[in-house]
Amino acid sequence: MLRSRQFQTEDFMPTLPYLHFQGQCAEALAFYATVFGSAAPQILLYADGPDAPLDHRGSDRVMHGEIAIWDGKLMASDFPPGVTGDAQAAVSVMQSAPSVDEARRVFDLLGQGGAVIAPFTPTFFSHGFGMVKDRFGTHWIIAAMPAV
Repeated sequence: MLRSRQFQTEDFMPTLPYLHFQGQCAEALAFYATVFGSAAPQILLYADGPDAPLDHRGSDRVMHGEIAIWDGKLMASDFPPGVTGDAQAAVSVMQSAPSVDEARRVFDLLGQGGAVIAPFTPTFFSHGFGMVKDRFGTHWIIAAMPAV
């Protein structure tokens, strides 16, 4: 029988979205930083990894990247050189915004070159809510914080 130990909240990092791309990670994170008013992304390339395998040397693919979004982080990478994968298949990033105007602004920017899944509109749980797939294939759920 497995015995589990009691963990403390400080034993863990918070749950964070981690997106995967097919060579567009740096471009996507730069776009998201602009959308959310974040600092420039932190980027580490596969080529910069210690003891990088031969097929990683010279690669411009991102091994790890991240940006701050309001009180959270969004992390991402490209699939390693030579690896194919299903980027963002059946996953959405849920992001709340501090106001309806800000939620609408973010929704509209993310939708440029993408596709609206559910139009931005008031709902019973938020004064502004919408779902969009951006031009990089990432699905977003954007909602204004509920009025108190």
